[in-house]
Amino acid sequence: MAEQTYSRRIILKWLAVGIGAPPLLSACSPLRAPTGMTPRGGTRALGKVLVSPERVIRHVAGLRPFRRSGFNVGIERLGDKPIIHNYGHGGGGVSLSWGTAHLALQHALATPYRDVAVVGCGAVGLATARLFQDHGFTVTIYARDLPPDTTSNIAGASWAPVTVVDPERRTSTFDDHFVRASRFAFRYFQNLVGPRYGVWWRETYFISRYTGSGPASETALIADLRPPSVSLAPEDHPFGSHHVSRALTMHIEPSIYLPAVLADYRLAGGRLVVRDLADPQSVRALPHPLVVNCTGLGAATLFNDTDMLPIKGQLTVLAPQPEVDYLTVGPGELYMMPRQDGIILGGTHESGEWSLEPNPAEIERIMRGHQLLFESMA
Repeated sequence: MAEQTYSRRIILKWLAVGIGAPPLLSACSPLRAPTGMTPRGGTRALGKVLVSPERVIRHVAGLRPFRRSGFNVGIERLGDKPIIHNYGHGGGGVSLSWGTAHLALQHALATPYRDVAVVGCGAVGLATARLFQDHGFTVTIYARDLPPDTTSNIAGASWAPVTVVDPERRTSTFDDHFVRASRFAFRYFQNLVGPRYGVWWRETYFISRYTGSGPASETALIADLRPPSVSLAPEDHPFGSHHVSRALTMHIEPSIYLPAVLADYRLAGGRLVVRDLADPQSVRALPHPLVVNCTGLGAATLFNDTDMLPIKGQLTVLAPQPEVDYLTVGPGELYMMPRQDGIILGGTHESGEWSLEPNPAEIERIMRGHQLLFESMA
């Protein structure tokens, strides 16, 4: 790919289109009660998601960069050049981005260098670049793809660092890094809540056909971080015979969040170079004494990491419904997330699948599952 260097003026003009958009539902806006609002017991009314083929506006698919032994945040040398790795976050890339950037920063601060190349421009690369800038580094981002064409743009992006390690490959070192990264990221994202970054606190309803379902094993390490969940009696939720609990979670809208962070990076003097780095020698040849590798799944070939594995996820997006201001997780793998640009329906984990073409059978399962859930709302 021919190299392109974007000027600050052009980038800021381009980003301004996405940054000035209004939030999905302002915290100061009164709740409306349009058709489809469902009151239940003593709880507030919930907008019913309208799931039908005529409301589908797109289908998208992406590959989670899963690393069996967990994300890699470490330092090695490529010839005479130190390389700090920060990749392999699985389903927790957006959630953990500021936290693993903080871990990478500790490695960088131990070197004498303050001029750094960050390779990758998804959520992890952007958080790394911004955190390094805030600690006095001069940063240049090199990336093949930019928002809105990154894997991070397709992420569900509710703050939930899950699917990040094979349970059989967990170690005490991974657990320590996971807890440290999670705690830093969770607190950092709270500073970004509001329309500028598209980060919101929203009620999330966890829906199951059975009782006793618990968090993923690594998530149990940070169970004290988030607001506690509350089990709801049948008369206090509209989801029929399902077992339901409710908790506040942070929800990040990538179409708002990623351009905003990229704009911050440019305003802080960061440089952006569009270039496909195809092999380790092209990384070594970069004119910077220090490199941070945030290439996600690309690290599988770029640095021959055989521990990497794609986990395909796909989304069906419905036309927006401003009255829907809550999330659902379940039953099974299904989830629904409202955004300014549409209602996100998801719930696929195809391990080892490299195709980016949406799977028609999975589309049917996601649509039918959500139809049954929302049509049954009392």
